Amino acid sequence: MTPSKLTRRAALAATAALAFGLAAPALAQTTQVVRIGVSPGPHAEILEKVKPLLAKQGIDLKIIEFSDYVVPNQALDAGELEANSFQNQPYLDNQVKDRGFKLVSAGLTVNFPLGIYSAKYKDWAQVPDGATIAIQNDPTNGGRSLLLLQDKGVIKLKDGVGFKPSPADIVSNPKKLKVIEIEAAQTPRSLADVAAAAINTNYAVDAKIEPTSAILREDPKGPYVNIIAVRAVDKDKPWVKTLVDTYHTPEIKAFVAERFKGSVLAGW
Repeated sequence: MTPSKLTRRAALAATAALAFGLAAPALAQTTQVVRIGVSPGPHAEILEKVKPLLAKQGIDLKIIEFSDYVVPNQALDAGELEANSFQNQPYLDNQVKDRGFKLVSAGLTVNFPLGIYSAKYKDWAQVPDGATIAIQNDPTNGGRSLLLLQDKGVIKLKDGVGFKPSPADIVSNPKKLKVIEIEAAQTPRSLADVAAAAINTNYAVDAKIEPTSAILREDPKGPYVNIIAVRAVDKDKPWVKTLVDTYHTPEIKAFVAERFKGSVLAGW
């Protein structure tokens, strides 16, 4: 082979190598990274099952756990996350109103029936008059716990309190219960110090408390189905639809039913 032919072939090979080198990063960039904030427990477990299904569709789901109910919305609104999965619609509505977050619901996830738990009593009837009951200190979850107590005939609330009553709205308290408010994430730890505590199911599961052991339990109804939230500016982006549709697959519904045995319910 003549030198000119060798030179021409080398040039072609170099051009091909350069083209491949330029194409490789372009191919890598086709993967959409989605950072999603979750609370520990079922939300994280379910999304771990969603993750490989999304990977097949070009979405790399990064699951980031938060230990409270405030920071995930702050991080999402600030652009440190693309989505979060930990809250229900009334809680998001309250956060948007109070903090001005530009966040919206992208789709339904699961329902966690709220429970009142006790380390001292196996039945609500055993709880003595004057006992201390702990509820969450945020308006949505604390209000939800008071509504549960009202639904079970324990207390009566003012008419028209909506979804966010406070202890000040109690108008009838026959057992003269003392209701204290603490951070939602701390409610499982309070069981040693109170007669009973309202605990969100995700925190109960994380604390190795069996959800079906609640001495009072919310009926699976109302507006408390959890949601995937995103920034309002992102709600129509293709990855949002892919994320929600993948969460709503029969495979994920079957996993929820088998893994949680009715303590967590598919809400879609």
